[in-house]
Amino acid sequence: MRFRRQCPVILLIVLATATLCVAEPVSPGRKALVDDYAKQFDKIVFIKRNTCTADHYYTDHINDISKPGGSLCVLNLRTGRAADLTGELKGGWLGRFDVSFDAKKIIFGWKKAPKEGYRIYEIDIDPSTGLRAKSGGLRQLTFPLSDEATLVKKYGKSRGGVYYHHGTDDMHPCYLPDGGIVFTSTRCQFGVLCNNDDVFTSMILHRMDSDGKNIRKLTNSSVSESSPCVLDDGRILYTRWEYIEKGHIGAKCLWAMKPDGSGSVEIYGNDITYPPSFIYGRPVPGSSGRYVFLGTPHCFPNSIGTVIRIDTSKPIRTRAPMTYMTPQVDIRTEKGFWYKQPSGQWKHDSKGTGPLFKDPYPLSDKLFLAAHKPAGPQWSDPKAYGLYLLDDKGSVRLIHKDAEFSCWQPYPLRARDKPPVLKTAFDSRLAGKKQAVCVVTDVYHGLEKVKRGEIKYIRIMEQVPRPWSARRTDGSDKFSKQHVVLSKGSNIGLKVQWGIVPVEIDGSAHFIVPSDRNIYFQVLDKNYLAVQTERSYVNYRPGETRSCIGCHETPNSAAAGRSGGAVAALKRPPSVPAAQPGDKSARRTLHYPTDVQPVLDKHCVTCHNPTRPKKVSGGMDMRGAPTGHFSKSYEAIMSKIGRSLASVSENSKPTVEYLPAKSSFSFKTAMVAMLSKGKVRLPDKALAQKVAKLAELHKEVQLSTGELLKISNWIESNCQYYGSYWGRRHVRYKDHPNFRPAVTFDQALSATPPKTNSKR
Repeated sequence: MRFRRQCPVILLIVLATATLCVAEPVSPGRKALVDDYAKQFDKIVFIKRNTCTADHYYTDHINDISKPGGSLCVLNLRTGRAADLTGELKGGWLGRFDVSFDAKKIIFGWKKAPKEGYRIYEIDIDPSTGLRAKSGGLRQLTFPLSDEATLVKKYGKSRGGVYYHHGTDDMHPCYLPDGGIVFTSTRCQFGVLCNNDDVFTSMILHRMDSDGKNIRKLTNSSVSESSPCVLDDGRILYTRWEYIEKGHIGAKCLWAMKPDGSGSVEIYGNDITYPPSFIYGRPVPGSSGRYVFLGTPHCFPNSIGTVIRIDTSKPIRTRAPMTYMTPQVDIRTEKGFWYKQPSGQWKHDSKGTGPLFKDPYPLSDKLFLAAHKPAGPQWSDPKAYGLYLLDDKGSVRLIHKDAEFSCWQPYPLRARDKPPVLKTAFDSRLAGKKQAVCVVTDVYHGLEKVKRGEIKYIRIMEQVPRPWSARRTDGSDKFSKQHVVLSKGSNIGLKVQWGIVPVEIDGSAHFIVPSDRNIYFQVLDKNYLAVQTERSYVNYRPGETRSCIGCHETPNSAAAGRSGGAVAALKRPPSVPAAQPGDKSARRTLHYPTDVQPVLDKHCVTCHNPTRPKKVSGGMDMRGAPTGHFSKSYEAIMSKIGRSLASVSENSKPTVEYLPAKSSFSFKTAMVAMLSKGKVRLPDKALAQKVAKLAELHKEVQLSTGELLKISNWIESNCQYYGSYWGRRHVRYKDHPNFRPAVTFDQALSATPPKTNSKR
């Protein structure tokens, strides 16, 4: 066997031929496969390894403390023999794998030691024998970064005795029709937003050439993406975790994109609360719009749960597309599983002693390969999982079980048709400017109970990932799930603003957006108040042009979109994002001390401070004096107006359900209604009466359009306090030169601390 010359590790070469296990008795599942699928395949690739014990669905590369060992294997269904393909890799941990379209290569992730990252390897295989090809040397395709040792020294950290090297990991490889390879990696160097210890790192989709060269990001997501596979139409199906104005536990839903990262679109699950995680999605063969995936908890255990089939011809904003292939298992709360009892009642079991599943692979819409643990052992039992044949009624038949290890990811060894190679027409001029174009044909589509003509603008927003370089070492700036505190009880991912663009009378818009950013929109009325906020984001690739029907679009929206006539916005060049009234630039940070506090200082502090009688101040201190992590005015407002009225919590419950227009932010907030002089009318009658009294008391307070916009814009950023990840927060540092700096827009986006932040 030959290795690539640049391979930095010396691997022990054992046998030139594969090691074989003793043939096992014919199991019912194996017999069924031979009887029904012999003409299609008679071998299955799988992994044998100890059960992963990571405590989140995405942290197997971070805190799995299972014992090393196992191998990549091929099971001969006729003989029951399992051939060991990677005997020279004994002692490490095997990750997920993929089989090439011609079934002559297998690509997989492997982690050599606890303090090293997963790397991607490839072997050649003879599909006729299921053994390594004679030229089947092991090739390492990805390697540590040149500064890997520096990363480990700078960011390496442990929690609870579990060490994470915090260099980089390359995992979940998948072959692409154009010859490239897509995989997920921590090379983005982003920290998971809802982890205040900052020991969890995000992994997002990358791609590389077939030889491992030319690695580049496909997205810029703030939190993790995983388990890519290729659809019959050539797109990549994958799991994407996101939370913009949604609880951080959900949603890990199914998305698809072209192999160049363009055309990203939700497949299903963006507003489904439970199960919290949809992972290992695969298309059902011979069908259109049908998929199978695993529903699993967010935290503990590592991607084990229940098998679900979806039909996206049904309304995808509901649970209607979901059919449980394992109806006796569900995830109805976070942590642990729910099992249906003989009485018909459901019972929660945090130890997972009931039946559990992983790695569903659809053979048809009614029959699936899967890793499975029967009832009895706990979910973390290292040897409890075998390979099974699962039908759509939840019945299982054993295919293969190993005496020493659990068995995972059953995958037929067979050649398959290569999907088409998708091409995107990129505008090189726009790409050079790091821009893309978005076309909205009718913003009113899906915008319930909003009158035509009411929407005047679209506000362009971005959620910014938190770079490793923003890490705090002393823990003083941690607060409520946030490693670097941004807000109190609202968003935990940084928001910035790129400006506004006009909406035409027919509801259309045509405008420039920044590329390779996590972009989402807010539709605004004539007063620049957000009527609706997009609680998801799109990564536009440089030079890409893409369009949508309107708000709350679904795959079936085309037929229900605007009908007839030219799109007005397309009769002109794309709009360039412009500044709002009172703003000097379209691009701006959203920083409470410089945006909101000056308005309060001018109009409110005279009365609302402790030196005034309580009957005047109403117990509200509107001064900007610093508190522990924020200011007196910010904490007073957040306490008084109530989080449920002003903002949506991202750092607690997993609620992700769709919110209708005008159901959050300015149109639900007493403060904006009071100051707006009738521009905002609250639906809650009792609160509206209270606001009317407050408005009368404050009738002499006259805010300009720009000043009111500073207040409403802050609320519509989900009440964000800080405008960047940089600077010391805690009041103990109030005399430090880097205490709560107001940084520039470009500095807020940068992964490099500002020079003034060098001693953060």
